[in-house]
Amino acid sequence: MSDSPAFLTAHPEVAAWRHTFLSLKPGVPPCPGLAGAKWQAVHAAAVAFLDHYAEEAAGYGWTTLELFGVHPTLGVLRSDYCGALVLSGETASGIEPDRILFQRTHYRRNVPGQPTDGVALWAFKGGRWL
Repeated sequence: MSDSPAFLTAHPEVAAWRHTFLSLKPGVPPCPGLAGAKWQAVHAAAVAFLDHYAEEAAGYGWTTLELFGVHPTLGVLRSDYCGALVLSGETASGIEPDRILFQRTHYRRNVPGQPTDGVALWAFKGGRWL
């Protein structure tokens, strides 16, 4: 995947997702609940998603929080706040208007009662937790 100026997209949010997610390093855990091998798997799976499905996701209207959301102080320790790409580290195998498919499961958006006051993974500022 490239974050070069030559990268073109019809959706400005895709460029923003790529730029900000790629600022996260696979060896530096971004929030509570994502460390070591789990964070490395989530990072790799998110990069693969950005390469293969981000354009389609943006076209379907998926939001930053639906994909990369976490709880503002507890990170992924509150899974009800988590976006599709920060939960398991599984690589996506497809996308539909209202769900992202993984090998063993799927993530459905627009679930009633799902919190809407999370933050994007790269915006996590939950304080010192390491």
